[in-house]
Amino acid sequence: MTAAFMDLVDVTIVNIAIPSIQRDAGASFSQIQWITAGYALAFAACLITGGRLGDIHGRKRLFLVGVAGFTLASALCGFAANPETLVAARILQGAMAAMMVPQVLSIVHATFPARERGKVFGLFGAIVGLGAVSGPLLGALLTEWNLFGLAWRPIFLINLPVGIAALLLGRRYITESKAPRALKLDLVGVALVTLGLLMLLYPLTRGRELGWPLWGYASMAGALVVFGVLVAYERRKAAADGSPLIETSLFRVKSFAAGIAVQTVFGIALGVFFLVWTLYMQIGLGWSPLHAGLTGVPFSLAVSVAAGLSVQKLVPRFGRGVLQAGALLMALGVLIYVWESHRYGLAVASWQMALPLVVMGAGMGLIVAPLTDAVLSEVPREHAGSASGLINTVQQMGNALGLGLVSVVFFGVVGDRLAPAEVGPAFAHAFRHALLWVAAVLGVIFLLMFALPKRPARHPEAGAADEPLPERGAEAPEQEGELVH
Repeated sequence: MTAAFMDLVDVTIVNIAIPSIQRDAGASFSQIQWITAGYALAFAACLITGGRLGDIHGRKRLFLVGVAGFTLASALCGFAANPETLVAARILQGAMAAMMVPQVLSIVHATFPARERGKVFGLFGAIVGLGAVSGPLLGALLTEWNLFGLAWRPIFLINLPVGIAALLLGRRYITESKAPRALKLDLVGVALVTLGLLMLLYPLTRGRELGWPLWGYASMAGALVVFGVLVAYERRKAAADGSPLIETSLFRVKSFAAGIAVQTVFGIALGVFFLVWTLYMQIGLGWSPLHAGLTGVPFSLAVSVAAGLSVQKLVPRFGRGVLQAGALLMALGVLIYVWESHRYGLAVASWQMALPLVVMGAGMGLIVAPLTDAVLSEVPREHAGSASGLINTVQQMGNALGLGLVSVVFFGVVGDRLAPAEVGPAFAHAFRHALLWVAAVLGVIFLLMFALPKRPARHPEAGAADEPLPERGAEAPEQEGELVH
């Protein structure tokens, strides 16, 4: 739980400190994007690999390696001498998070019997909510306090005592577990996924700054070819030895294929919104990090409350309609925000933002909690682990893609060499432009959700009604071994 909390806080804590990093370190707009997108990209590219390595070499071992690497990368971020070093350290931090995070649920699954897991996952949900609320506030306070004259650096250095505690406690209390049958790491699959993502995201992020050169378009087109090769290779790999990085047969399940599309597009919307929102408040409106952090509290609280209601009360009764209502509610909140920004201009106050943020937060809460279950509900039980890993990966990939698109939908509108008096109006205009794109993406998500099951079906691990549960020691341990890879 400590490791999961550390990762969640690290994602949210950085956004609020981005303007401070830009001013203090002299980072360009492109480097700002890579400080966030580099982490998301490395996390997405290595997530399935991290889970598989835990199955092969031991989950406790990979967990400790991941925590140690994440803590070291946090120190490198905190002591980075220039923006280039910070970007490199953030990429390392994302890769180490991908070693650490998949082991959390795998260890829970291997350690606790089924009857006790409900309590543990309840605690995990509380940790997720706490991370979402406390990250922006903690980032704002640490940046505002300027501890020891270190400006933004404590947002990374705070991970050091937490990481060391997780290492010491993990070594003592976590028991080792592995997959019962020998698994192989698909190195070619890892290389193709990473190459394809880099070819797509690098030119997207740097394109505006470099004047959209021809090689950028060629690289993005080439990425589609690489993904095509990946699909063909994974199919052959599955037939040859049954250990592909990506189980391509899952995409024949309509609800899963649609769910993967929803997760990817949802990640894009969130990636765009959270970065441009921070830039709008702190650079466009000139607010302090603490002011911006406190403004976001209604959003975080609305997400937490709606997520609880969604899973416990609404989805069992109304099914897929709850998720679609969430998409429409988020889009409505975004459009209210656009209207308010236009109506009040640079004089807009935090309390005026509360309404669109609560509406958006409620919509997001209705989606995030039940979406994974809806996506997995028709997946064959034996592929539940592979499917879970894919869901996490595409959401992170979507997030990285959204962060890359910020250069097009936000910085592309801001313009270069602004006079001080022009910064506020330019950022406010770009914010409204980016939010219209977010609203359009949420409309696409609403339509994609029609392919999800109307009602929540059985959980994939529970097995089909006409299929006997495996004997203990037969297929069951395999399920445990493959839960999160």
